[in-house]
Amino acid sequence: MQAICVHKFGEADVMQYEEVATLTPIKNQIKIEVKAIGVNPVDTYIRAGIYPIKPDLPYTPGKDASGIITEIGPEVKNRKIGERVYTCGCISGSYAEELICNEDQAFILPENCSFSTGAALGVPYSTAFIALNLRAQAAAGEIVLIHGASGAVGLAAIQIAKLSGLRVIGTAGTEQGLKLLWNQGVIAALNHNQDNYLDSVQDLTAGAGVNVILEMLANVNLDKDLKLLAVNGRVVIIGSRGTIEIDPRDTMGKNASILGMSLFNTQSEQLQQIHAAIKIGLINGRYRPVIHSEIPLVDAPKAHELVMQNGVNGKIILIP
Repeated sequence: MQAICVHKFGEADVMQYEEVATLTPIKNQIKIEVKAIGVNPVDTYIRAGIYPIKPDLPYTPGKDASGIITEIGPEVKNRKIGERVYTCGCISGSYAEELICNEDQAFILPENCSFSTGAALGVPYSTAFIALNLRAQAAAGEIVLIHGASGAVGLAAIQIAKLSGLRVIGTAGTEQGLKLLWNQGVIAALNHNQDNYLDSVQDLTAGAGVNVILEMLANVNLDKDLKLLAVNGRVVIIGSRGTIEIDPRDTMGKNASILGMSLFNTQSEQLQQIHAAIKIGLINGRYRPVIHSEIPLVDAPKAHELVMQNGVNGKIILIP
């Protein structure tokens, strides 16, 4: 089969499209014929060698994909050959024509969802769900500010927040991105490339501040975030690319909390619960990933360059 292989850490061009051995599932593993692959920013950090967890070389990138089960291991209990599934995590890497994952990493893809939709679910929707519901414990009626809301995680967070009864303020950096946020039903869309773009938050919250902030770039925004919070407000840090200096007193006067999160810390039982909830949103049409583009697998280096560009709205999908 064909797969993307990384033999050394580095820029996007270290990813090579190669012929590799076919895979065989063992124990509680399943084999999936891959139809679509989700590209996530974390894939680029791992490929570059700057992520804390480094795979052994060579390796095939990727955790998210969708496809059809073609083979199962002898200990598999809950998955069957022929089922349409999507993954949140895998063993062999998802940038390939087939992959191996544990059965608890694969979830049924509803019939009303395309394979590209399935490939866009794993990391973005899991991350957004954990940030809002498990870390921030956001409650109906609260106001959430989502930085970088036109990206895959941000858009997932808007949909999850609205279904939970929250009011959403989102930021984006382009007119197209801002239009997308309005179409998703935010109460305000702010251009984070404009000076003083956060000044309007106080007016939007009648001076009370926001209850929850989902932060995709903490090394730039965290200091400003703390000043925007309401009493008992929470900032959930989903992404950061460096260090930042903050004044701890900004948390003291508001009983504010700074909460970190990483999807890799999620236990299997939690993941099952999360995707049971996501399945309901998929079936009733309330959760619908926005697809930016579909790119051939052989062009994975292009996809990695694209996913890190400013102004890319929605999910980038690779097609084997």
